[in-house]
Amino acid sequence: MPIFRRMKHRGAIIPIVLLSSLLFTACGGNSPTILNPTGPVAVQEANLFWFILAVATLVFVVVEAVLIWSIIRYRERPNTPAPRQIHGNNTIEIIWTVAPSLFLFAVLTGTIYTMFNLTNISSTNGSIPEIRVAAVGHQWWWEFDYPNQHVNNADTLYLPQGSVVHMDLQSSNVIHSFWVPSITGKTDVIPGHLNQKIFRADQVGEYHGQCAEYCGTQHAHMYFNVIVLDTNAFNAWVSNEQQSARTPTDALALQGQKIFTGSGGCTGCHGIVGVNLNSFDAAKTNSGLSATALVGPNMTHFAERRFIAGGVLIASEGHNWANEPACQLVNGKLANKDNCGLYQWLHDPQAVKPGNDMVISSLSDSQIYALIAYLQSLK
Repeated sequence: MPIFRRMKHRGAIIPIVLLSSLLFTACGGNSPTILNPTGPVAVQEANLFWFILAVATLVFVVVEAVLIWSIIRYRERPNTPAPRQIHGNNTIEIIWTVAPSLFLFAVLTGTIYTMFNLTNISSTNGSIPEIRVAAVGHQWWWEFDYPNQHVNNADTLYLPQGSVVHMDLQSSNVIHSFWVPSITGKTDVIPGHLNQKIFRADQVGEYHGQCAEYCGTQHAHMYFNVIVLDTNAFNAWVSNEQQSARTPTDALALQGQKIFTGSGGCTGCHGIVGVNLNSFDAAKTNSGLSATALVGPNMTHFAERRFIAGGVLIASEGHNWANEPACQLVNGKLANKDNCGLYQWLHDPQAVKPGNDMVISSLSDSQIYALIAYLQSLK
């Protein structure tokens, strides 16, 4: 008998361990979460989530309590007659019809209330600053265009704190879904169809976003980050982004520029304002926003970014690709090229992110070092 008791105890431990491991998978430090809302849209959506969870929990507890009571109360025991069978009890049937209807009506009321509150965000009457941004989903990266500021960026969405964001959502290929859990909920991004969403980010900080609709083999690697700046910092960022690319003065960077515009074939897909583009309006991709031949991100201020390749490669915390420690060139070379994300991407982009659109001719290490020097000069 003790052996069987130990086996029962061990049998109970296994599902507990499995359940715990499942729960801990959601505990990553950078995991997107709706449980830390920082804008009015996310707050309203989180409140609705908790309300529905409370209703569902109440239903679960009541149903399970009745079930457990029935199992114990009417369990089979020696010398006990079978319970009286009930057929067609009108009272019970009315209860289990009306009660679920009341719960569903409560959820419906909460949902409609939230929807009306969300519409109030756009009704500012000019009292709150507004900004328009176009987000374009590609396979597998995000493009962000600011039509009024004439700025075009990739994989990082910059927003001014407290401004109402009017976002136009488009896709250049398949269905994607735009999602920044801490700021706003999911909205589908559909080819040939303009979707729009309105939200606001009230707290300065960096947030994680991702595609929330399966869009191909690299769907899981289609991240972007959102950086919310105070008004002065955002205006300074816009002012810098509106400038054409600086001409490098370093000899190695100049060599990299020649490779970029020549033998490297980079300008066949990418644009740099002041090099092969006349303006940021020409930096838009062939997403329907602008009829250009570009299929890759605008590179004018590439060095200021942390994310490349849809977030597969990210500069270390507190750094961008201009000052990423692993990618600093010493005497024209990298100390450890295998630790530098830029080197990995330029050496073999398909090994880093299989199936992406980046096609590059075979480059020697010296050519890659020159390209890295040039890209790091694009601030």
